[in-house]
Amino acid sequence: MTEVVSYEETAGSVIDEPAEETPAAEETPAAVEAAHVDAISVSGLKGKITVADEVVEKVTALAALQVPGVADLGGDFERAFESVRDRIGFGSKRANQGVKAEIQDGLVAIDVTIVIVYGHVVMEVAAEVQSNVATSVAQMLGMEVVEVNVTVDDVRLPGEETEPETA
Repeated sequence: MTEVVSYEETAGSVIDEPAEETPAAEETPAAVEAAHVDAISVSGLKGKITVADEVVEKVTALAALQVPGVADLGGDFERAFESVRDRIGFGSKRANQGVKAEIQDGLVAIDVTIVIVYGHVVMEVAAEVQSNVATSVAQMLGMEVVEVNVTVDDVRLPGEETEPETA
């Protein structure tokens, strides 16, 4: 069973509180998002928002692949498994390959395994992956990212498009 995080908003507490005015120059994306949630709550909507860890994993995978120097995601076993699936025509590549996210009390811990393109500085690419993943997850999902662990599993050599054939 996958872990999920839930947020529940009710209108009662928001209606009784006066709105605070802040200068427009100080508005951050988080403040704008919070204002949007308050506006929805004021309208009387009630409900629960549930975010599955698979959603965090997909956002993480896309954010990691956006970083220049990242060739692929996943370790040797995962990439070999995907290669076999591709050869036999059984489904397409999983969007969250090489990513594991754990959500607990609205806090997110992420493990991502990457393949680096030869010629890029490994530590710089890994640091950029950490930063981009944390920023993307926080902005897109509104969750606090407490850690992003990056494992560099392989280096993609020039001219190497896919995994080499094994006999």
